[in-house]
Amino acid sequence: MENSKKPATLVGPQEGHGLAVVGDSYRIVISGKQTEGAYALIEMLVPPGGGPGPHAHAGFNESFYIIDGQIEVKTENGKYTAGKGSFVNIPTGGLVHCFKNTGDITAHMLCTVVPAGLDEFFEEIGVPAPYGTFLPPPPMDEETLVKLKALAEKHGQKLFPPHYLD
Repeated sequence: MENSKKPATLVGPQEGHGLAVVGDSYRIVISGKQTEGAYALIEMLVPPGGGPGPHAHAGFNESFYIIDGQIEVKTENGKYTAGKGSFVNIPTGGLVHCFKNTGDITAHMLCTVVPAGLDEFFEEIGVPAPYGTFLPPPPMDEETLVKLKALAEKHGQKLFPPHYLD
């Protein structure tokens, strides 16, 4: 009798795709390519002061589970502090949000996106690097910003000015 069920996927602690992304270190634990686009799971290390600027994505849900450290999440609805053991959910619909590590240790987080796609954006803007490697962010000159904005839009995101949520 032939087994037609798909096999389970096991990703070891040293496996996945490591990326340096704008000063942070990400590991794509499981990509959309591996889940037929259903979801992606990204492990993130964000140093103090790190994190993305204001952005929105109407077509996918993004959630964070904080394993260690502390981040401040800003949205159009307000500001939240999420520490170890906290969970943050950014629903579909295009809520403008950002986060920043406001603690004094590297924040360690799991990010789930449903459906997948953010993983592909990170692969395009990131630099392959072993997980845990922090490279300086690229200079945000006009040319880099135009390129970043175009890649974000390609992947269903919209970027906003740094102080948009202040």
